[in-house]
Amino acid sequence: MSLVGKKFPNLSVDAMNDLGDTFKVNVLEEAVKNNKKVVLFWYPKDFTFVCPTELYAFQAAVSEFEKRNTIVIGASCDTPEVHFAWLNTEKNNGGIEGVTYPLLADSNRNLASTLGILDITNETYNEETGVVTVEGDNVTYRATYIIDEEGVVQHESVNNMPLGRNVQEYIRLVDALTHVQEKGEVCPANWEEGKEAMNANRDGVAEYLAAHVN
Repeated sequence: MSLVGKKFPNLSVDAMNDLGDTFKVNVLEEAVKNNKKVVLFWYPKDFTFVCPTELYAFQAAVSEFEKRNTIVIGASCDTPEVHFAWLNTEKNNGGIEGVTYPLLADSNRNLASTLGILDITNETYNEETGVVTVEGDNVTYRATYIIDEEGVVQHESVNNMPLGRNVQEYIRLVDALTHVQEKGEVCPANWEEGKEAMNANRDGVAEYLAAHVN
């Protein structure tokens, strides 16, 4: 079930930062109490392949998100200790040294289960042994959420494991959300900051299509 248009789940999760501090993060509270947008991105596993490229891509864009009153938070089902080990591993060894935003360590999978983003299929129960088995790695897909200042999910997307994200698209979406909030207009296909938006009525779409669609 999609969370778009709904409040993000009110759950606190362990987190780790590059200083080795373990602390609790409640994504909903981060948005509401700080009056900021949040970009929360989940990745499958520490010490893997596509994942560090994404974490560095988000790190490179942190200042751009900050300019837009937006917090970046990464997340996986690894433990805080594994996060810290990865944060202290150099990039030439596949590590993420230099990443500064917090990483959720949802090792009990409370939040990932609530979001429905775990790689588990074909759950079966053996009546004789009482054992439940599943297929899949029980780690998260590449799910991404944009949450507004009131804690409402404005964007939700999920990539399969091999498909890395384009961080610039999340900057564009944050810009679009801000434009909607501030201008009361809606943002058409391929809209970018500085381009013309449109009024959400019959005249608005007619004027936009006449001017921009061949």
